[in-house]
Amino acid sequence: MADSQLDNFDRKILAILAEDGRIAVTDLARHVGLSKSPCQVRMKRLQAEGYIQGFRARLDPAKMGMRHVAFVEVRLTDTTEAALRAFGAAVLKIPEIEQCHMIAGAFDFLLKVRTSDIVTYRQVLGERVSALPYVGSTSTHVSMESIKDDGF
Repeated sequence: MADSQLDNFDRKILAILAEDGRIAVTDLARHVGLSKSPCQVRMKRLQAEGYIQGFRARLDPAKMGMRHVAFVEVRLTDTTEAALRAFGAAVLKIPEIEQCHMIAGAFDFLLKVRTSDIVTYRQVLGERVSALPYVGSTSTHVSMESIKDDGF
């Protein structure tokens, strides 16, 4: 189902779940103007079609001692499909990398790396990020403050 085929009920369900994934189905149904059973059917369909990819707890990184955020520009030495796949597969194995985006521009990938402090970040950069397949160079930008960090 393409996005243009989502109706207003589907869009309302998705918007509410994006804000509160733990909302009871009866409350969700009331908010969107449906009864419980049709709301449940829609939720299951939205999950099956991949609109809802899962539910998880949002943790406070600062309370968990993970205050340091750096964005790393990565330039690869090779951008063949095999090199891109190898790089991507290796990135998935590094828990400190929260996000990895392929970029069209002056560099190839932008990584969001979260660690406890700059010393730990330097270790992760030197021992793990720089050792990823086909990494030619990196450039780090340290986040001083997060103004908005929502995601979907």
